[in-house]
Formats: sequence, structure tokens, C-alpha cells
Amino acid sequence: MAEDKRYDIIIVGAGPGGLTAGLYGARANLKTVCLEKYLPGGQIANTEEVEDYPGFEHISGSELAMKMADHAKKFGLQIEMEEVEEVYVDGDDRVARCASGNIYRAPTVILSTGGSPIFLNVPGEKEYTGKGVSYCAICDGAFFRDQVIAVVGGGDAAVEEGMFLTKFGSKVYIIHRRDKLRAQKIIQQRAFANEKIEFIWDTVVESINGDGNKVSSLSLKNVKTGEKSTLDIGAVFVFIGFRPNSNITREALRKDQGGYILTDEKMETSIKGIFACGDVRSQLVRQITNAVGDGTTAAVAAEKYIEALHDKDIANVK
Repeated sequence: MAEDKRYDIIIVGAGPGGLTAGLYGARANLKTVCLEKYLPGGQIANTEEVEDYPGFEHISGSELAMKMADHAKKFGLQIEMEEVEEVYVDGDDRVARCASGNIYRAPTVILSTGGSPIFLNVPGEKEYTGKGVSYCAICDGAFFRDQVIAVVGGGDAAVEEGMFLTKFGSKVYIIHRRDKLRAQKIIQQRAFANEKIEFIWDTVVESINGDGNKVSSLSLKNVKTGEKSTLDIGAVFVFIGFRPNSNITREALRKDQGGYILTDEKMETSIKGIFACGDVRSQLVRQITNAVGDGTTAAVAAEKYIEALHDKDIANVK
């Protein structure tokens, strides 16, 4: 039977930002719940190895996610397996309506809904994710030192990440389905001048191949000639787009051109009492460390927001 539940802070999404916000909210003795439709951890739960989180030279993404969740729960964070369908404003309440029918109410909501890379949806992609298929050059580039690396895409992200990967790979192929890039001209010029980069034009990936343990090659097709070929590689990085999960609120939030939520320095959105942290928020880079910092700020700001409401109530009584 559906329930109507009340909290001080509702967090939507249990990625690193959401779990950190939950830890700080619970530590402040605020009744805090984190609603997550899958397992805690967000994108890092599917990451094979993490080497760029301070204090851990090497840890699996799933283990780091578990440690974050256990740490937050130790301070009293309540994690509920719920799919939030909508967040909206109801007077002084910020409400999360779930697919289960349950309603969660609180004066504050922190959106930690993250986002998802756009996938190629070709054979082998899912099988080899974390085993040579990646969507984050900063996260995984160092694992492929002195190997041949492929990048799929033709926008700013693909070309910039391709240049970054030349720090590690012996050669970087950028595979694009068209005969010219969508990236900014200055970025293109830098890539064309990089001796480690070679472009494969008018080409799509038909399958990602491997030995069961790691990627070994790509099956390619030229979209103009129909010619098929095989490219031997050690890794493939896919940068054909990223979709922030930012359309969860009934009321319109201010967003940038990419659909990422705009916040102020307190992580507060254009709707008072609703905060955002992590990959769903407009920012320069999307790393675990960014999300953790965002979550800290959002929780502290939510605490101060609640205090201000409390002070207002006291003043009205007087």
C-alpha cells in the first residue's frame, strides 16, 4: 500500500554525489533518505577499476560504491530502492513521487540523478564495457599505455578526449561516420597536427570483438563504399553523446544547452529548496571527486536552507 513519508532531505540518486550528500545530511542529524532505482554507486558501480580517487591507489568501482554506501548508512542515511518518477513543489514541501506509489516529502531535495553515455548499441559493446570499452578517457586512459586506441565520435568531446589519450596510447584512431568533424575548428587543428592521431572517415563500428576477457579489434564499415575492415586495438572510447537525467522535475529548471542543470555556488537550482550535484549538473569535468564535492556542498546548503525555514516559522509564531 502506498505511503506518504516525511524527511528533512530527499536525495534522488545514489551515485557518489548522492551518497556523500546523504552522509553529510545524516551527520547533521537531519532525517535523510536516498532514493535509488538500481544499486548504490551510479556509474562507478559498473567501472572495473578506479585509480584516481584520493586515498585509493587501486579499487574496483563496485567496492568503492559499497564503501561509500556503508559509510553513509553508518551515520544514519536511509537508502530506499525506489524509482522516482517526478519531483515537484507543493507549498513548502519538495515532493518525490515514486513508481511504487509512495510519496516522499521534505523541505529540500538534492538531485543526484547523473546521466548516461549514448551507446553504439553494437555487438560486444556491453560485453566488453570495463574490459576495453570505455566512455571516460580521464578515468581509464592510463590503463592502456603503449596500446593502439580507437575513439568513436566527431564532436568536441571525441576529439579532445582523443588528444588526451595520445598521452598514453602508441596511436589513436578517431573513427567518424562523416567526412568532416563537428568539433570546434581550433580543436580540429590541434588534432590534425598531432602525429599520434589518425582519422578514419565515413566509417561506423559494426561490432566490438575480443577474446572474452578484453577487446582486441573493431569490425568497421565504410558508409559510402560499403567496404568492411578490421582494426586491431587495445581499447575503444565512445564519445557520441551524453544525456543528463535532468527532466525529472515538474517545474522547469534552468539548464545549459546540453540539458545540464544550472546551479549557484551552493548547488541550488533555479527552484528554491532543490539542489543538484554530480554529473547532472553543468560543470567542466565529470569525475567522482567532483560529485563528492558537489554532494558535500549541496547537503550543507540544504541544512542551512532548513534552518532558515525553521527561523522563519519561529518568527511567524512570535
